Amino acid sequence: MGDTVLTRTRVRGGVWEGVLTAPEAPDLEVLHQEQTLPGLTVSGIPGEAGRYAVHLPIPASVLNEGVQTFLFRDAKSGETLTHFSIITGVAMEDDLRAEVDLLRAELDLLKRAFRRHCLETAG
Repeated sequence: MGDTVLTRTRVRGGVWEGVLTAPEAPDLEVLHQEQTLPGLTVSGIPGEAGRYAVHLPIPASVLNEGVQTFLFRDAKSGETLTHFSIITGVAMEDDLRAEVDLLRAELDLLKRAFRRHCLETAG
């Protein structure tokens, strides 16, 4: 997956938009608080081999007070390709809370993967 890059282009009208550059489109998923979000689309960009338009409508139901972090992952390998955070309700002096929230989300992913690995190798 080293050749796979997902780059944000903009957020417009409640839709996160980006461009995925990859030899072939991976099976992407977006996680928010360990839940997969619906509505993610990945489609080839006409005339640009290996480039895909990625769109994610951000559900209003996930916008709550504080920092909300979203992780884009390859569903098969579990590799995190990128992330974004939305801060609502309170003006933030810096992005420290967003970074801590991202670390917490990635730590949860690592814990689950480690537990799964232990179960698989114990038998």
